[in-house]
Amino acid sequence: MHLVISGAAGFIGSHLCDRLLAEGHSVTGLDNLVTGSRANLAHLEGHERFRFLLADVTEPVEIDRPVEFVLHLASPASPVHYLERPIATLRAGSDGTRNLLELARRHAARFLLASTSECYGDPLEHPQKETYWGNVNPVGPRSCYDESKRFAEALTMAYHREYGLKTHIVRIFNTYGPRMHAADGRMVPAFIMQALRGEPLTVNGDGLQTRSLCYVDDLVEGIRRLLDTEERYPVNLGNPVEITVIDFARLVLRLTGSSSPIEHRPLPEDDPRRRCPDISKARRLMGWAPRVSLEEGLARTIEYFRKLL
Repeated sequence: MHLVISGAAGFIGSHLCDRLLAEGHSVTGLDNLVTGSRANLAHLEGHERFRFLLADVTEPVEIDRPVEFVLHLASPASPVHYLERPIATLRAGSDGTRNLLELARRHAARFLLASTSECYGDPLEHPQKETYWGNVNPVGPRSCYDESKRFAEALTMAYHREYGLKTHIVRIFNTYGPRMHAADGRMVPAFIMQALRGEPLTVNGDGLQTRSLCYVDDLVEGIRRLLDTEERYPVNLGNPVEITVIDFARLVLRLTGSSSPIEHRPLPEDDPRRRCPDISKARRLMGWAPRVSLEEGLARTIEYFRKLL
C-alpha cells in the first residue's frame, strides 16, 4: 500500500513511518517542521519507499500517485508548543483535518485521525470510556488543543456520514519513548533531562495526580491494528496502569541514578487530576493491550536522552 502520514517528523509519526516501511509499504511523510524534527527521519534518508514532503497541512495537499491510506497526526501536541501557537493548533485540527479528508476523498482512501485523551478534559468519569463526552473548558488555555481535536473528530464523522468515507479515530493517551522532544514540557522528557543534568525535578502541585503512560511501540501496534478494522467511532489507545506524578519522578531518579532533588511548583490551569483509559473496546475489537512495562520502556527512553546529551 501507499500511505500518506502528516506529522511524519514528529515523535509518534516517525515511529509509525518505521513500522509501515518495515511491513513493505510505501510512505509519503508530510511535515512543516514547526514542532517535528528532520533528525527523527534521518535514518530513512535514501529509503526507496519513503518520500518526505515539506508541507503545511493547513494548505491543500496534492499527492501525485494513488493513495490507500491517509493518516493525520500533524498538530502541536505538547502544552509548551500548543500554548505558544494556539491559532496554528486550531488550524491544524480544522483546516488541516479538512484538507487531508479531501485528499482521502479524492483518492478513495481510508482516513485515520490521531485524536487525544484531551477530548475528555479533566474527567469526571474514571477510567474514561469512548462513550464519555468529557469535561472540557472551551475557553481555557488548553482549549486550543482540546477543541481542535474535538472538532476534528466531528469533521471526520461528518465526512464518513455525508460522503461514505471510510474513517478511523484513535484517542491517544500519554505516550512516551525515544524521539520525544527534549524541551516540550511534558513530564517524561522533562524529568529525564532534569535528572540527567542533575537539576531539580519540577513536580506540578502535590504530585498526587495520576498519569497512565504507554510506550510508543505499543501505541503504534494499536494504530496498525485499527487500520485493519471497520470501526468508525473513536478507540482509546493507552496504558490503563496509573502512576502518580511524584512516584514517576522517584522512578526516574532510581533508573537514572540521579541524586537530583524534587521541587514542587503550582499546578497549571485545567491540568487534569486523573487520566486513565478504559481499553476494553481495543481489547475486544483488536485483541490489543500494552506489552512494554513502564520500567522497560523508561529505560529505553532514558538511554535515548543520554545519547542526546
